[in-house]
Amino acid sequence: MTAPHSTHASAPASAAPVVLPIDDDPRPQPAGRRRRRLLAAGVAAVALLAGGVTGAVADARKTVSLDVDGRVVQVSTFAGSVEGLLRAQGVRLGEHDVVAPDPGARLRDGADVVVRFGRQLTLDADGQRRQVWVAALDADDALRSLAGRGDDVRLVASRSGDRLSLPLRLAADGGDVAVVADGQTRTVRDPGTGVDAVLAEAGVSVDDDDQVDVTPAGASAGASAGAQVVLAVRRVLTQDVPTVTPLPFARVERPDPGRYADLDPVVVQAGVAGSRTRVERVTTVDGVETARTLVSEQDTSAPVDEVVAVGTRARPVAPPPVRPATPATPATPDAPQAPSGDVWAALAQCESGGNPAAVSSNGLYHGLYQFTVSTWRAMGGSGLPSEASPAEQTQRAQALQARSGWGQWPACARKLGLL
Repeated sequence: MTAPHSTHASAPASAAPVVLPIDDDPRPQPAGRRRRRLLAAGVAAVALLAGGVTGAVADARKTVSLDVDGRVVQVSTFAGSVEGLLRAQGVRLGEHDVVAPDPGARLRDGADVVVRFGRQLTLDADGQRRQVWVAALDADDALRSLAGRGDDVRLVASRSGDRLSLPLRLAADGGDVAVVADGQTRTVRDPGTGVDAVLAEAGVSVDDDDQVDVTPAGASAGASAGAQVVLAVRRVLTQDVPTVTPLPFARVERPDPGRYADLDPVVVQAGVAGSRTRVERVTTVDGVETARTLVSEQDTSAPVDEVVAVGTRARPVAPPPVRPATPATPATPDAPQAPSGDVWAALAQCESGGNPAAVSSNGLYHGLYQFTVSTWRAMGGSGLPSEASPAEQTQRAQALQARSGWGQWPACARKLGLL
């Protein structure tokens, strides 16, 4: 009967084999899986007995069971040892492959010979990722052999282009696989054609960033009782997140020689806050942040200073009121008389009610003596008359009266008997 020929990479036959462990898992096992466990136990027993077989029996024709990575055939052979059987069947062992019984053991009629090819897998144990070699039939067997590596042990599916792969079957006997994705669990049969086929069977799609790994069925509360392993899809999202913070503006005082120093500063340019943008690359797995790195940080707009004008001009000091001198001789009717201080107070009371900041209802007349702006400036004043001190207003009014007479205030001058 023709036996399978391995295309596995060859290695020296002297490489030390590892006998497959006997499963002591108390969970109920599918019929096919129980058969494989019993077969492994039988292989171990054969290994102990093979050394006592006589040379005469070894040379006799015998029929043995050969299990090469789960493919079992009955072989009729004259080989005297396990190594001779494998060589005759074209099964070449690599450095990481295991066989039971030992390749040097004598072969007896009815023996069970089991070969498991080593496969390099990506293992995630407690968050630490590494490459390991495992000789196992499927993912369940591999996870059992790796269980001592940590509390959270996962086999990570590798990605080649848009395809996901694991170099061994999830469930060798076509058993159930629990697919966990987006908070839901779907249980499907393993069609034996790879991770992508299992995901397609469950109706689950993944993108290039998503992580897909395999965990023991007992580690997932959502896995069904019959599932052998769990195929878990973890959604990975990486995006650049900007954060904008304001940059305060400064206050700049600018001297203004045209503004009186006793006036409050006035804003001549409004301040505008700038901004600084910080961009971070944030990675989340199933909505939980796992990494954050700085991408860039720069000022995206510069602040604009607030500019205020501060007056530096001193207000002029008004001369004291002009009081008439006492005449040595009685004044003739034609002689002009200088107005007294009481006259200016009376005139101011008549014109503005004695209020130096008074402004007429039409906005044309200002201050104690109700100057027009043009007249005020003609008399050497600046700004508005109502902004000047009472002393300065009186000084300008006296100068105006000396130049043009009381006719500048016709109504009040007549009322006071000055005209």
